[in-house]
Amino acid sequence: MDPVHRVPWRSVSQVGELSAREKQQELQLAELQARLDYVFKQPALLHEALVHGSALDGARHRRSYDRLEFLGDRVLGLIVAERLLREHAGDEEGDLAPRLNALVNKHACASAARKAGLGEALVLSPSEEASGGRGKAAILGDACESVIGALFLDGGLEAARGFVTRFWADAFDGARTVARDAKTALQEWAAARKKGLSYVLVEQTGPEHAPRFVIEARIDGFTPTRGEGASKREAQRAAAAAFLEERGVHG
Repeated sequence: MDPVHRVPWRSVSQVGELSAREKQQELQLAELQARLDYVFKQPALLHEALVHGSALDGARHRRSYDRLEFLGDRVLGLIVAERLLREHAGDEEGDLAPRLNALVNKHACASAARKAGLGEALVLSPSEEASGGRGKAAILGDACESVIGALFLDGGLEAARGFVTRFWADAFDGARTVARDAKTALQEWAAARKKGLSYVLVEQTGPEHAPRFVIEARIDGFTPTRGEGASKREAQRAAAAAFLEERGVHG
C-alpha cells in the first residue's frame, strides 16, 4: 500500500487556510494513517470514527463515533471468530467461546487502540480532554471499534482484518493457551492468593429462547472483567478467561 505522504490529506494551499487547531487535527489524522499503514479513500469516515460524543457542537460535527462503533464491534467479532475457527480446527464451540470473549472485549480493544495511537487523534471536548479522556480505557475501546467500522466501510473486510491482525497479534498468541475450564483456573488462582471470587450478573438481553448474559468476574482488590454468553455458565467462563488473559495467566 502506498505510504501516507503519497496521498496527502489536503493540498498545501488548503492546509495553509486552516486554523491552528484544524491543522493539528489534519496532521494527527495523517500520522494515524501512517501508523495504520492504510490511507482512507473517504477521509470523512476516519474523522467520524474519532469524534467523541463530548465534542458534538451542532456545527462542525454531525455525529460522533457511536454508529461506526456499533458496526466495528460486529466486524471485529466476525474477524476473530473466523480466525479462531481456522487456527483451532479441532476445537468445539465450548473451547472457542472463551477465546473469542478474551479477544473481543473493551480491554482488548483499548489495548489495541493504545498500540495504534488512536488516543492522540481523538476529537474531544476541552473538559473531556482535561479529565484525561485520551487515556481512558472506555473511550479508547469504543474508538478502536469505530475505526474498525470505518476501515470496513472504506476498504472492506480485508482493510479491517489488516488492523486486527496487526494490533491483536499478542492477544491472539495469548488466546492459544486459554483453557476451556477458565473458571477452575481462576478459582485456583484466587484461592492461592486468599482472595474472594464472585460472579455477578450485569445484564440480560434478548428473547427467552435466545438470551444473552453479561457477567462480571470479581476478585477482591482487582478490576472486574466481563464476559458474555448464551448461558450464565458460558458468560462466567468468558469473564474468567478475560480476567486470566488480562493478567497473562493461563489455565
